[in-house]
Amino acid sequence: MSQESPDQIFADALKRLDRAAEFADIGEEALLRLKSPKSVLEVSIPVRMDDGSLRVFQGYRVRHDDTRGPTKGGIRFHPNVHPGEVKALAFWMTCKCAVVGIPFGGGKGGVVVDPKHLSRLELERLSRGFIDCVADFIGPETDIPAPDVYTNAMIMGWMMDEYSKICRQRTPAVITGKPIPLGGSLGRDDATGRGAYYCIKELETRKNWTPENVRVAVQGFGNAGQHVARLLHADGYRIVAVSDSRGGVFRQEGLDIPRLIETKNRTRRIDAVYHEGSVCDCPDCGSEQCQCEDCHCDDGPGAKSKSITNAELLELDVDILIPAAMENQITVENAARIKAPVVIEVANGPTTCDADEILIQQDTLIVPDILANAGGVTVSYFEWVQNRAGYYWTEDEVHDRLKEIMSREFVAVYDLMTQLQTDMRTAAYVHAMTRLGDALNSQGTERFFSNHVTSQTPPKTASA
Repeated sequence: MSQESPDQIFADALKRLDRAAEFADIGEEALLRLKSPKSVLEVSIPVRMDDGSLRVFQGYRVRHDDTRGPTKGGIRFHPNVHPGEVKALAFWMTCKCAVVGIPFGGGKGGVVVDPKHLSRLELERLSRGFIDCVADFIGPETDIPAPDVYTNAMIMGWMMDEYSKICRQRTPAVITGKPIPLGGSLGRDDATGRGAYYCIKELETRKNWTPENVRVAVQGFGNAGQHVARLLHADGYRIVAVSDSRGGVFRQEGLDIPRLIETKNRTRRIDAVYHEGSVCDCPDCGSEQCQCEDCHCDDGPGAKSKSITNAELLELDVDILIPAAMENQITVENAARIKAPVVIEVANGPTTCDADEILIQQDTLIVPDILANAGGVTVSYFEWVQNRAGYYWTEDEVHDRLKEIMSREFVAVYDLMTQLQTDMRTAAYVHAMTRLGDALNSQGTERFFSNHVTSQTPPKTASA
C-alpha cells in the first residue's frame, strides 16, 4: 500500500477545503487564513537515558487557528511524526471543533520516538521535557494538549504536573485526558469510540438496520477501536474482523469482542502504560491445550477463525468498515476493492483525497473523521470546562451531553448532504466552514475596509 509523504498529507487535507468552498458561503480571505497554520514550533528535547547516555528527541507543536477559541489537540509519540503530518492534524482539529460547535481551534503536537523502546523513567523524562520546551506556547487560554497515538492518561498527568511546577500553581485545565484523580473527566476513556457509536446509531435509524444482520470490520484495536467495537457488540452488531499493527482475525459468525479486548490488553511491554499484546495473542492458541471456545487461529479446534492482514481487513465484504488506526489506509491502490457500503472514519485522515473520489463513485457513504471521531475532543472540552469550574459531572451526564452534541451535528451534516446533493465529507466541511467563516468575517473583510471613506474631513477637535 503506497503512502503519501507527510507534506502531501497537509496538501491533501487542504483539497477538502477547496472542494467544500464550492458549496459554502465563505469569503476568500477566510479561506486564505485557514490554509496556513497560525504558528509552528519545533523543539529539541534532551533526555538522560537509564544507561547514563544523552539522547535528543525532536518535537513539534502546531496551532492552526484560534479564531473560535484556544487551540486544542493531541500529542502523539511515534517514530514517523513529521511537521507536515502535525500541520494536517491541527487543520483537521480546527474543522472538527467547528463541526461539533465547541469553542476551540485546532492544535496538534508530537515527538519523534518509538515509545515502546523507552523505560518508564525515560518515558516520564521525555514527557516532562517536552512540556518544559513548549510551556510558553501552551496554556488553558492558549493551547490545550491531550492524548493521541501512543500517549495516554498517565502521560497527560505527568505533563500537567510539569506545567504546574513551571507555573508554580496547579493548572489542571492545561491538559485534558488526565487520570480521574488528577482532574480528568469521567467518560473520557471511551469518548472517541462512543462518539462514532452515536453516529452509527443515527445511521441505524435512517437505514432501518437490524443490528444482528450488520457485519462490521474494525481496523485498529487501540482505545477508539476497542470501545466502538465493544459498544456495537453489546447492541448486537456482528463484529466479524478486527486488527492491530501486528495483524488481525476474521470470523464470519462474529467475534467475542469482550474476550478479544481482554486478550489484547493482557500482555504489556511497559506495565500500565503501553500494550504489547496483539489481537491474535492467546495462550496455547492452536495447541492441544487451547481452551478457547472459538479459536483465533487457522489450525485451532474447529478452525472457525483465520488470521488476516490489515490490508485484507479493509477489503472484506462487510456492511460497515471502521478504519480506526492511522492516516492513509484507503488509497487509490485499494479504494476500488473496498466492498463496505458504509465507512466510519474513527482514525484521522484514513482515506486519501484521490481515494475519496473512487469511493464516492461507488456510492460508498463515508462518515468523515471530522465528525465520526469528534467525540474525543468534545469530552476533552467537557473536561476543560469542569477543570475551570471546579465542578465535576457524573459519567451519565457526560454520556448524555456527548450524545446530544454528536446526534445533533450528525443530523445537521446528513441533512446538509441531502440538501446540497453531495458527499457527507464535503457537507461536514461546509458545516465547519460556515462556522469558521462567520467567526473570521466578524473581524472585518476587504469589503468592510475598502468601503471606509478615507477622504472625509478629519473631525474637529474640541476647543479649549
